[in-house]
Amino acid sequence: MRNTLIIFFSLCLNISAFAQEAPTSFSLQEAIDYALVHNRTVKNAVRDIEIAEEQKWETTATGLPQISANVDYQNWIKQQVSLLPGEIAGGPAGTFIPVEFSPKQNIGATATLNQLLFDGSYIVGLQAAKVYLQISENSKVKTDLEVRKAVINAYGNVLLTEESLKILESNKAILESNLNEIQKTYENGLEEEESVEQIKITLSGLISDLNNVKRLNVLSYQMLNITLGIDLNTDTTLTDDLEILALQYTSLEALAADENVENTIDYLIAQNDVESKDLFVKLAMSDGLPTLSAFVNGGYSAFGEEFGFFKDNQKWYGSSMFGVNLSIPIFSSLGRSAATQQARIDLEKANENLIDTEQQLKFQIATAKSEYQYAIEDYSNKKENLELAERIERKNETKFFEGISSSFDLRQAQTQLYSAQQEYLQSMLDIINKKAELDAILSNLNN
Repeated sequence: MRNTLIIFFSLCLNISAFAQEAPTSFSLQEAIDYALVHNRTVKNAVRDIEIAEEQKWETTATGLPQISANVDYQNWIKQQVSLLPGEIAGGPAGTFIPVEFSPKQNIGATATLNQLLFDGSYIVGLQAAKVYLQISENSKVKTDLEVRKAVINAYGNVLLTEESLKILESNKAILESNLNEIQKTYENGLEEEESVEQIKITLSGLISDLNNVKRLNVLSYQMLNITLGIDLNTDTTLTDDLEILALQYTSLEALAADENVENTIDYLIAQNDVESKDLFVKLAMSDGLPTLSAFVNGGYSAFGEEFGFFKDNQKWYGSSMFGVNLSIPIFSSLGRSAATQQARIDLEKANENLIDTEQQLKFQIATAKSEYQYAIEDYSNKKENLELAERIERKNETKFFEGISSSFDLRQAQTQLYSAQQEYLQSMLDIINKKAELDAILSNLNN
């Protein structure tokens, strides 16, 4: 029976672990969707909203009825004595009689209901809690936009290193074949030693680049995993292709996107700051308003020389009271006025920052559109350059093996080809990243 239970619980744990296992294969959109749920920064932004919602209710609750209870038990180890004039009991003048006014033990239980009737700071607090929730929600949107951009950048970097590895491996294989062939030709006395050395120099540089890209490939995968919110060393597989993504992210419509900055998240956050500073002004002014509150309580007390408060014959004495408290601030030596002026100055600063944010956003949008358009144009240029570099390299290779051109010319053509290959890959990544940057500024989360 014990073994059966062990097997059962083991199966349950395995099933649970399997159910919670993170996916390891992602298209770009799948990676974005996954990160917007599991990225650690995103999860904390969600928690900030939850905190703001709880704080909103906490503020609201301060103006609702508050009930408290109090139980007080006292036991005089040595009872306090009061002195009465002796004349009261017929004694001589100038004498005193010691009297104990209360029993040795007493207990009381009281329940109190407090209700705030008017408080200017409470009204401002309700408005502030609402604004704080809006700030948290806008911060979450900002976080989502930044995480989306980070996923796109990280995903693109992985694809870039993957494509670079393929090209470098192919170039390495071709160079090794060329070196082997030239080495044999040189050994037969039909080629100069310089030709062998030129190929070796090119191959050495290529191997160094290949090793560096291998390291970058590992780091880029780790960066993507961190951005997704999964373990650093997860064996992740990407299903999208760099060139296809570059074509998908090429959109002339994005260049004609609405430039109304009032819809952007950065503008809304700056607007939230103005609203919060305005509330600080109202809060400072509310300090000069009266505060009105009321309470009602009721309770019972019992007394005795011995602890017998829970006996049936114990007598309890009831009491109840209602009260209203009105607090009116009259003079603060201009302290409240100074606090209000400080809050007004902060509000003026927030309004200036809002205007500055608007101008900066317009400039950022124009810059992002310009860079995105350049990336599209540069991609076409780099694609043409790659085709030209491939033809030049093939011609020089043919000429070299036919003995028409030198090994130096061949090496120069090969180096030019390798550079064109990397520039072409980078141009595709630039389109993707510049589009992501433009979307982030325009607050386009779903584009």
